[in-house]
Amino acid sequence: MIECKNGLFHLKNRAFSYLFRVTRYGLLEQVHFGAPVDSADAEALACQPGLGWGGSLLLNGLDTGSCSDAIPLAWSGSGRGDFRESPLELDGRPTEFCYVNHRVLKEQPAMACGLPLAHGGSETLEITLAQPGAKLYLYFTLFETALTRRAVLENEGQTPLELRKFMSFCLDLPGDYAMTTFDGGWIAEMGRHTAPVAGSRVVSESTTGFSSHRHNPGFLLHESDAGEDHGRVYGFNLIYSGNHYASAQRSLQGLTRVMQGISPANFRKTLAPGEKFETPEAVLCHSDAGFGGLSARMHRFVNDHIIPEYWRGRERPVLYNSWEGCMFDFDQRKLLDLAKRAKELGCELFVLDDGWFGARNNDKAGLGDYNVNLKKLPNGLEGLAERIRKLGLEFGLWFEPESVNEDSDLYRAHPDWALHNEGFSDIPGRNQLLLDLTKPEVRDYIVENVSRILDSAGISYVKWDMNRHSVALGARAHDHILGLYDILRRIFGPRPQILLESCSSGGNRFDLGMLCFGPQVWCSDNTDPISRLDIQGNLSYLYPQSTFGAHVSAAPHAQTLRNTPLTTRGNVSFFGLLGYELDLKHLVSVEIQEIKAQTELYKKYRRVFQFGTFRRLKNGWQVSEGPVTIAGVFHKLVDAAPAYEQLRLKGLDRSKRYLLRTRAQKIRVGQFAGLLKHVAPVDLNPNGAVLRTADKIYALEDGVEGYHVTGGALMSGITLLPLFRGTGYDANQRTQGDFGSNVYVVEEE
Repeated sequence: MIECKNGLFHLKNRAFSYLFRVTRYGLLEQVHFGAPVDSADAEALACQPGLGWGGSLLLNGLDTGSCSDAIPLAWSGSGRGDFRESPLELDGRPTEFCYVNHRVLKEQPAMACGLPLAHGGSETLEITLAQPGAKLYLYFTLFETALTRRAVLENEGQTPLELRKFMSFCLDLPGDYAMTTFDGGWIAEMGRHTAPVAGSRVVSESTTGFSSHRHNPGFLLHESDAGEDHGRVYGFNLIYSGNHYASAQRSLQGLTRVMQGISPANFRKTLAPGEKFETPEAVLCHSDAGFGGLSARMHRFVNDHIIPEYWRGRERPVLYNSWEGCMFDFDQRKLLDLAKRAKELGCELFVLDDGWFGARNNDKAGLGDYNVNLKKLPNGLEGLAERIRKLGLEFGLWFEPESVNEDSDLYRAHPDWALHNEGFSDIPGRNQLLLDLTKPEVRDYIVENVSRILDSAGISYVKWDMNRHSVALGARAHDHILGLYDILRRIFGPRPQILLESCSSGGNRFDLGMLCFGPQVWCSDNTDPISRLDIQGNLSYLYPQSTFGAHVSAAPHAQTLRNTPLTTRGNVSFFGLLGYELDLKHLVSVEIQEIKAQTELYKKYRRVFQFGTFRRLKNGWQVSEGPVTIAGVFHKLVDAAPAYEQLRLKGLDRSKRYLLRTRAQKIRVGQFAGLLKHVAPVDLNPNGAVLRTADKIYALEDGVEGYHVTGGALMSGITLLPLFRGTGYDANQRTQGDFGSNVYVVEEE
């Protein structure tokens, strides 16, 4: 609920309290953001300036408490004594927006500009601030586990306002913190990096035109000793898919200022008299139960208030994607053969990736055209989709609508529809340019053609790709993103049942803005499960596993050359949205049986894997829903003679009894290769026909465990079967080398 009394505003629920008040000078003093408190606690929680600090500028020379630089604020100005970073910059003039009035709204006002918003908030507080010639509206919306903030600036003067910087929120927190950001690049997304917040500003920023895999918009602010299950942690994110900016800085007074919004790099907006500008909505979340507690609250917020309503809590199918199986080299016969094999393995959705249109036999031509390549698909998409559905599979399709190849009918007809740097030569990326989505005719072309294809072939899934950044966006970057949102809203608004998976060179656009239109994102083009342990694990700090596109591919992996077991590839992908992306005709019998076992287990516990409470363990991951908990234990490089290992679960009932069972896994005889000489009575060629034949018909059992045990024992930690110790095969050990793993199913008895 929202309480407003005598200039004190308290947004509260069972998860947190957000408390601020209006000072005698009309500023918004931030009093508390954290664990629930009472409104009567405000005075005790507030900072008391006493005699103030030397060198301060005072709004009132007789009041040492009037230094705006020394109190925590919920919004700050510039040029009026607060020398900390300001969330708002106009054309060189000072800003000091002071309180005018407020309203409590039962529903959150819609965005006039078309930016997406979180849905389902309980109440919204609107605060109106003003200074000569301009008004500022701050919106605070209360959700069960998070708070959202955004701002709107209105030009009430007679002359234009030049807007150079405008953050979605500003917040001052007393205390010492570290800032954790998630940074990387293509096939190396979501690296976790932590820096202490001190007197110099810590910044995370994307200037590529998009949210980017270089710097995810989500970040954490936390006490230095915070752990997975203890300590104060704040989480922040932005419902936006464009250039973004976040900063944190500690003042001399021990106040940490944090803010987030559109990147000010190349950002310029001129507001005519009467015109308004709206910032994207930011998400603010708090937990005193460590990183795990923060993640649980963020996951619930995303699943309940970001994901489109149709897909909220709706289970996702096991898919097969054709890309790594055939890339551009396919015809209808080859696709139908893959689809038949995928169906036999347990897949439910067949996705045709790139190469189905125009002169698209490589990535140098065809983007922008939507005519089906009848040499590859003589019966068109409609004929292929009908055959696929007769096999018992749904049909999905890849698109890259935002880009154009110069070698395309579209570019030859409309070269002006692409983004260009005026006066400079074009810099293509992956042989393509971006279309200018600020142009209505471009948006109309994309909406018309994508909609026509979707309706003609009864498509139930779309992989929406975008494989380049742009250096030509400049000041148009924000309007370009608004154009993208307009396209997505017009295509998928009337077709909510289509499962939209965003992709942009992998996880280049893993953000809450895209998740408002489609419920899942392709995490990374790197499908190596050992890399995915970090990528998916770090995504889990801010995003639920129901948003992770996670596929099993062939090994050695194209991105790392690492050779990982098929069991581990499946076990990692379980903790996301399971799919397969490899050439199925080369699988041997043992691999076929393993994949069938994977899809069978996943579909049986699909709801737990996709929507269960996700927890990070010391040696793996855990998901729980109702009476079922499933844990994955993963290894990277193993040591010789490894020590005993424990499985320590979280969140169980100590007094209840549970049945723990290992997911059965098979070991290929051939994987031991030359080691068999030590135990076989004859000399076997490790690459010869005997072992190849053995792999087709026989496999060894690998360390299956089963226990009846209390929740107390499982949370204290049970000791697992030993790993391989160099002394031979034993059914009562986990015969695994590097990159091995196990999955354990735990059910209440």
